[in-house]
Amino acid sequence: MNKPQEAYTFNARQVQDLKRLVLQGEGSSLEFKRKAAYPEKIVREMIAFANTKGGILLVGVGDDGSLAGLKYPEGESYVIREALKKCRPSLSFKETFIPIGNSRTIIQYEIFESTNKPHYLLNGEAKESFVRSNDQSIKASREVREIVKRAQHKKDVRFHYGEHEQFLMQYLEENPFITLKKFIELRGLKRFYASKKLVLLVLADVLKITPHERGDLYSLAFNTNTRTSR
Repeated sequence: MNKPQEAYTFNARQVQDLKRLVLQGEGSSLEFKRKAAYPEKIVREMIAFANTKGGILLVGVGDDGSLAGLKYPEGESYVIREALKKCRPSLSFKETFIPIGNSRTIIQYEIFESTNKPHYLLNGEAKESFVRSNDQSIKASREVREIVKRAQHKKDVRFHYGEHEQFLMQYLEENPFITLKKFIELRGLKRFYASKKLVLLVLADVLKITPHERGDLYSLAFNTNTRTSR
């Protein structure tokens, strides 16, 4: 049952802080949702933040930054929490109700970067994971999931610097990025081996990965001071 709107106290300073936050616009750590009509989409955003660097999700804010607010915030909160039951493992977040006047409220979710990545959304027998890339939450590829998982516990990462690795370095000195598909095509490798090489190079900070819906983009990282084994 929804609580009366009067249960939430209007706080002018809190609203001013909210407005300043909204003025930043959506980005890698900030997402707006007008309402929770499709709660699983909201959970995907929350999973993406947890799997990346954390972030804030505001429900009751339009894509254009307009503070529309919610008439029944408790109802919106309930359907989101129900949808979160499909998330494994469970997420750590802080929920804050921010009254903005005219019997309207914004719900702010602060999602913390997880120490138990990756998180998944259960969809029947299938499960999907998501990560944040710029202002989008993107379905994580097998490679991204592996990197997210192993990056939490990595120490010194060793890899064999052979002809394929040398090719990658030369290719990326002349091109801004390469995809797994392109790497397989150019080197004639099986997917498993090509994937393994790229994952290791990302974990070793030789390459960086930018998740992309049409295929992750691999480019040279700034830090290439990595121990290698020959």
